[in-house]
Amino acid sequence: MDSDDTQLKVRELSFCPLHPDLAQAHSASLLLSGIDGVDAIKPISEHLLHVHYDIRLITLQMIEEGLIELGYHLDNSLLVRLKRSLFYYTEEIERENLGLHPSSAVTPQLFIQRYQKIRHGCQDHRPEYWRNYL
Repeated sequence: MDSDDTQLKVRELSFCPLHPDLAQAHSASLLLSGIDGVDAIKPISEHLLHVHYDIRLITLQMIEEGLIELGYHLDNSLLVRLKRSLFYYTEEIERENLGLHPSSAVTPQLFIQRYQKIRHGCQDHRPEYWRNYL
């Protein structure tokens, strides 16, 4: 087994079916598509997403915390929480064995991705000459 194979992970993210966004997996895949370390994303159903990523750059915990911060609701059933905790722990140990330190660079990247994809414009509706008086 190659050392690169042990650092590439395939996990599935399950989303809560009671969320108003019925296709959370699809919208989350669009957000995660440009993040460093995420190799492939495949929505399996409306509430299930397969993610292929490299733990040298990103972990499952970083991905999930970023999605939660953006308002996504992950499945919190007992079995999913147990698996999640086990994955968090093993990935943390693997990163420590590789000499990598924890990083939270994913959340800013997710916010940047989201900002670039939403429709927005100048929020200040005052004329240009009035903006100098603040």
